[in-house]
Amino acid sequence: MDYKDFEDYDYQESDNVGFDFKGFLFKALSLWRLVLLCIGVALIVAYFINVRKENIYRLDSLITVNNDQNPFFTANTSISFNWGGVSGKVGSILTEIKTRTHNEIVIDSLEYYKQYLEEGKYHLIDIYKKAPFEVITNKAKPQALGIPIGIRIIDQSSFELFYEFETDKVTGQFYDSKEKLSIAVSIGKFSKVYKFGDSVNEPFFNGVINLKPRANIPVGKIFYVRYLNFDTVVDSYKNRIKIEPTSRDASSVLRLSLIGKNKSKIVDFLNATSAIFSKTELERKNLYATNTIKFIDSSLGAVNDDLKAVTDEMNDFRKANKVFNVEEEISQKSEQLKEYDKEKLIEQSKLNYLNTLEDYLRTKTDYSQIAAPSSVGIEEANILSSVSRIIALSVERRNLEYSTREGSIIFDELDRRIDTEKSVLLEAIGVTKQTIGIQLNTISRKVANLESELIGLPKDQQEFLKIQRKLDLSREAYDIYQAKRGEAAIVKAANVSDITVIDEAKDIGDAPIGPKKSLNYMLALMIGFFSPMLLIFIIYLLDSTIHGSDEITKMSKIPILGLIGKYRYKNNLVAYEKPKSAVAESFRAIRSSLQFIFKNRPPETRANTLMVTSSVSGEGKTFTSINIATVYSISGKKTILIGLDLRKPKIFDDFNITNEKGVVNYLIGDSTLDEIITHTHIDNLDLITSGPIPPNPSELLMGDKLKALIATLKDQYDIIILDTPPLGLVTDALELVQYVDATIFMIRLDYTKKGMLQLVNAKYKSGELKNISFVLNFYRHKNNHNYGYGYGYGYGYGYGYGTYGSAYHERDKRSFFGRVKNFLKRL
Repeated sequence: MDYKDFEDYDYQESDNVGFDFKGFLFKALSLWRLVLLCIGVALIVAYFINVRKENIYRLDSLITVNNDQNPFFTANTSISFNWGGVSGKVGSILTEIKTRTHNEIVIDSLEYYKQYLEEGKYHLIDIYKKAPFEVITNKAKPQALGIPIGIRIIDQSSFELFYEFETDKVTGQFYDSKEKLSIAVSIGKFSKVYKFGDSVNEPFFNGVINLKPRANIPVGKIFYVRYLNFDTVVDSYKNRIKIEPTSRDASSVLRLSLIGKNKSKIVDFLNATSAIFSKTELERKNLYATNTIKFIDSSLGAVNDDLKAVTDEMNDFRKANKVFNVEEEISQKSEQLKEYDKEKLIEQSKLNYLNTLEDYLRTKTDYSQIAAPSSVGIEEANILSSVSRIIALSVERRNLEYSTREGSIIFDELDRRIDTEKSVLLEAIGVTKQTIGIQLNTISRKVANLESELIGLPKDQQEFLKIQRKLDLSREAYDIYQAKRGEAAIVKAANVSDITVIDEAKDIGDAPIGPKKSLNYMLALMIGFFSPMLLIFIIYLLDSTIHGSDEITKMSKIPILGLIGKYRYKNNLVAYEKPKSAVAESFRAIRSSLQFIFKNRPPETRANTLMVTSSVSGEGKTFTSINIATVYSISGKKTILIGLDLRKPKIFDDFNITNEKGVVNYLIGDSTLDEIITHTHIDNLDLITSGPIPPNPSELLMGDKLKALIATLKDQYDIIILDTPPLGLVTDALELVQYVDATIFMIRLDYTKKGMLQLVNAKYKSGELKNISFVLNFYRHKNNHNYGYGYGYGYGYGYGYGTYGSAYHERDKRSFFGRVKNFLKRL
């Protein structure tokens, strides 16, 4: 692009550039080794996780919940003792199986707090029933928790018990009371030989170890026994046991399932759970009959005592009065009185039961101990159904107390239902008592009428009839209670649990459900890929350095004059000492491009003046100045290179000269122009070093003597090249713009900050910089960021410039993060 055309170009600063997805993609591709390394590491980690994890299994069993109607206490009628229907039972079972109380019973019966272990490849393995011995735990004495006690089998009669203690205290537990305590032990290794079958009584272990009959005795092999915290084991199984209906259509069929590492333990736990649940449900179902039998037994005792007393009284009367019979007419009336007395006895028993029930309801809170109303002949439907429901609700509330905290809304709802049912029952009792009272009054009048007809009999006959009535009444009461008790006992004996096992849990060789090895590998692959990609993305977002020519073209309209590749060499004289190198060729290309800029200078001026600057030190400014001067001198142009970086002079080292005298000496009047000009070993190339570092470099560069110096040199040379201070750190370079025909701004890829381009853009827009062009240093053709340019050289020089901007600051040692970042950049 012609510079006049460039100046006419409508310049627009492009500070806000959107996310460059293409650039990010190429950045990721350039770091493919890092991504591949992370994927490999993740897969290796997944492999070791898979081989170290034990297999996980899931087994299940099926149970069904029935809704039996159970007869109680009468041959002609029956009482329906319904626990809320099948749905109510299912809800109760779904809740109870997750309760701590139920799981404590199961764990205690199976002793799952005790583990039999053997050494595996990576860890101890639970062998459960495969151990050749059995440990009989002394539950009344403490067992140390969490320590694998070693058992080495010596021979078929003896074994060694051992463990190495690292502390003098261990936690123990009594498995009868479940209490914990601290056990004092001796630090160091414990080892002692015992006989199989002998009682072992140590502070940390108490029990008997017996060999199993017909067991294979692996002499010398080591096994371990470990006791666990009872509450922790219960919580573990309580949280893992699952129960759910098999389908909506068969809600009474429930599936029990459990996940674990040992299939035998899973099978035993599921089957024990079903058995204990069935037993518990049967006991609960028999509760009604049990309470009734207790009530009848207490009544039978009193009736039996009355019967004995009346029998003795009759015997005594007969001995004394010799009366053994009465006339037939009197006997008929006596039988009629007997029937009335029987009716009165039944009604009085009902009244007594209702009075007792009413008092019980008003004074007690646990209504699960109510006897059956049919035990005394009460058949009112309201009372029978209310008693059944209130017992069922009371039992349900009692079961929920183990799994639900007090104050829960569930308790509030149950209490409301119980109170409602109790109110209905009390009202029914009151009405029934009134009815019974009327019947008792009627019977009493009938008895009084008959007794009045017997007043005319002799006194001995009247007494005999009186005693006979009492005796018949006692016998009748005894027979009734005996019959009722027999009925209740028969029903209780014939009762079956409403929970039936359809399909027991069984190990049929089911494949493990975990660990999911393929899933682990897939997760490892994803983590191994996305983790470095995320890291690259974050670094890419936070990266403020320039990596490619495409970024420059997006951020600035200033043209790129040339590209300098990366090349490792011992000094900066690459164009002179390696004239056939790609870097030397790149400098010749820059020389050619400069001719298009210099042709626009005023024709009366002999020399072309070029200023080389950069944002900070370390971007290749001095390297470029020396080599551009070299290629011009080699082409036959009389060239002079002036070191105007008065704060950090550099150019003298490569020409093996000193920096004792230079432009500073001339500017302060200490030396003449001829004294500061040095003729180098390169034909047509002269050099003026900067000289001693002055205290006021900016003031010296602003003086008239520098202007006169430039004017003099323009008459003597064809090309004047100024090596200036960095533009981004000091303002010295801006003072020199007035003397130059063109300016080269150095950009070192992967080093120069993007913010510096904004600075250059601003100064160019304000007119402080003119005829400026970019030269890219450390350019790599294979750098994926440079997809905007299709040419390059793939070479370069390898001079290190330290950390960013360090030339004007005290140099610090590179941090660990800096070294890692530098390593990642080299990937």
